[in-house]
Amino acid sequence: MSDFEPFYDVSRSYEDNYEQGPFGAFAEALKDGNGADAAGTTSEGASASFLGQPVNLPFGIPAGPLLNSRFTTAAFHMGFDLATYKTVRSRAWGCNPFPNVLAVHPKAADGSLTPGSAELDEGVLADTNYETPISISNSFGVPSQSPDAWQPDMRAAIEAAGPGQVLVPSFQGSRVEGMSEEEYIADHATTARLVKETGAKLMVMNTSCPNEGHNRLLCHNPLLVGRITEAVKQEIGDIPLMVKLAYIPSDGDLELMVRSTVGHGTVQGFSTINTISAKLVDANGNQALPGAGRDRSGVCGNAIRGAGLDMVARLAAIREKLGLDFKINGVGGVVSPADYQAYRNAGADSVMSATGAMWDAELAHKIKASR
Repeated sequence: MSDFEPFYDVSRSYEDNYEQGPFGAFAEALKDGNGADAAGTTSEGASASFLGQPVNLPFGIPAGPLLNSRFTTAAFHMGFDLATYKTVRSRAWGCNPFPNVLAVHPKAADGSLTPGSAELDEGVLADTNYETPISISNSFGVPSQSPDAWQPDMRAAIEAAGPGQVLVPSFQGSRVEGMSEEEYIADHATTARLVKETGAKLMVMNTSCPNEGHNRLLCHNPLLVGRITEAVKQEIGDIPLMVKLAYIPSDGDLELMVRSTVGHGTVQGFSTINTISAKLVDANGNQALPGAGRDRSGVCGNAIRGAGLDMVARLAAIREKLGLDFKINGVGGVVSPADYQAYRNAGADSVMSATGAMWDAELAHKIKASR
């Protein structure tokens, strides 16, 4: 695949991508001065919605590879009607050392990883041999510019959306040494307020990365997420809030998450999943990603589609069981139009693709053409 250039160049640092990207077809799309995607609009207008906003097709790119307004605008031009602005914080936050992305090769014939399997702890091969269907490591550490940088850029990203397209801001709280739980909750609310100030029509709160420290996921503490969303809603009022979830193995914990958030009127939807954590090793069995604390990484792409579909189906079942009204955004391993439809069939109201879109800039156009 040496002749192919993903819009996020995995051979360059995060900082270089931020300053110089996007690349490949996305870079070409930015040269279109019209700012509109011809394949993304129809004479009938938007035919679907996302958290109350009209969209041409409820498909796009989740938090991660769209680093700034150039990336999100290029995504709009390429027909991705939902473009998620990479997760922001209340303060500048550095990126994990380069490299951040490696190709990941699970043992299963279909390239899948199963949550809770021994393989995740024994080690999964990771190298620079990028092959489709693609799975990759996601080892960035949720970097962020300072609000002075990202707020005006997010405003520009929102304004660049064409008819039937929506910019989806993603944010999270930041836990620093010595911070109390109340201060941690308050930081989420502060960051949500900063996002609101950009004119955001909706937002997604990331609880699926190890932002609790020591690789603990915030979404594995449903009661704390409930308290945080209470504080966030006090800041953002009627602006719809979606929560990003990692894989949650227990049906009881997942139902508790729904009851603690949607049940209290603070959350209008869930987006799931981002990655599955795995120990990554090179061909000699050594740690694949350099640096302390990086023996494990989140894996995304083709490998996690089964887990993503499972989470969506279980959330849909809980939605029906409890009679609650919330939206489900399906993410994980979407690399083809059939994958998009599989998520819709499982109960997803909208679908997003990060890794698949990186390796196939035409994915949104292909899905629209298949309908």
